[in-house]
Amino acid sequence: MNPEPERKYLLITPARNEEDNLPDVSESVTGQKVTPALWIIVDDGSTDETPQILEELKAGYSWIQSIRLPPRPRDITFHYSYVCKQGFDYALEYCRKNGIEYDYIGLLDADTVLEENYFGKLMDEFEKDSSLGIVSGGVYYDVGGKLSREVSDKNLPRGTGRLWRKFCFLETEGYQVEPSPDSISNTKAILRGWHLRQYVDVVEIQKRKTSAGEGLWNGYVKNGWMAYYVDKNLSMVLFNTLYYSLKSPYYTGIAYLYGYLNSAVKKENKIKDMEIRAYYRGQNLGFLFSRISGVLSRSSTDAGQGEQ
Repeated sequence: MNPEPERKYLLITPARNEEDNLPDVSESVTGQKVTPALWIIVDDGSTDETPQILEELKAGYSWIQSIRLPPRPRDITFHYSYVCKQGFDYALEYCRKNGIEYDYIGLLDADTVLEENYFGKLMDEFEKDSSLGIVSGGVYYDVGGKLSREVSDKNLPRGTGRLWRKFCFLETEGYQVEPSPDSISNTKAILRGWHLRQYVDVVEIQKRKTSAGEGLWNGYVKNGWMAYYVDKNLSMVLFNTLYYSLKSPYYTGIAYLYGYLNSAVKKENKIKDMEIRAYYRGQNLGFLFSRISGVLSRSSTDAGQGEQ
């Protein structure tokens, strides 16, 4: 008989000027029914009260640590993944030096509040299905006191609140400094036979709209650039343009297409990882129709993200 799996996980959170959100986010993490074995919060050069909040958290909980990154030019392409990777690398080395065991690795943005048993529920799913490699809950927004889910593909975990099985994380080359690193991690996991899942009944409440950190227009221009960067084929680009255009606000589709076409005209660099490029070039009409069917089956009252 196999021994009972350990319910231990690491958690990484990038944070920059999050004094408004971090108190609620940290309360939701410290109040988890299963708390992390280690929580690393990466202070990306905050100029508000974030450093003081982190010092108070470290004083109150031995399993919370933070690192502060030196000033570095910010951009909406590689910077986020760079900050996160500093946290992952630090956490893995910290565990190695201090003999901390763990079975899962999580990523949580500093604007996301979790339900009380968020990670416990996700680990339950891992324990039921050994083929699961990456999971997350569903992202919701508090709209006038009611929760509204941001619809996206249930077979694709969200970026914030995601949890990797340790072996999947290592087998897929960890967390890479790339634009849209979560999509790249998803793709590598799929190509290695792992199953992915978003459990929409496991609730995470995001305080900012997805892709809104630099403004919605810039966020969706980045998504278009990312489509060009990974060599996504034109049929998928046009589908995503239409999909975004049907959302609110409508201009997100225009921003997405502009980002793609602007990159194509400039002949900007594409990702060097040929495995990723081959995957996105190979998304055929069957894949496209499955995406359309998925969109049509979703609730028309929810606002969606939908990009992979």
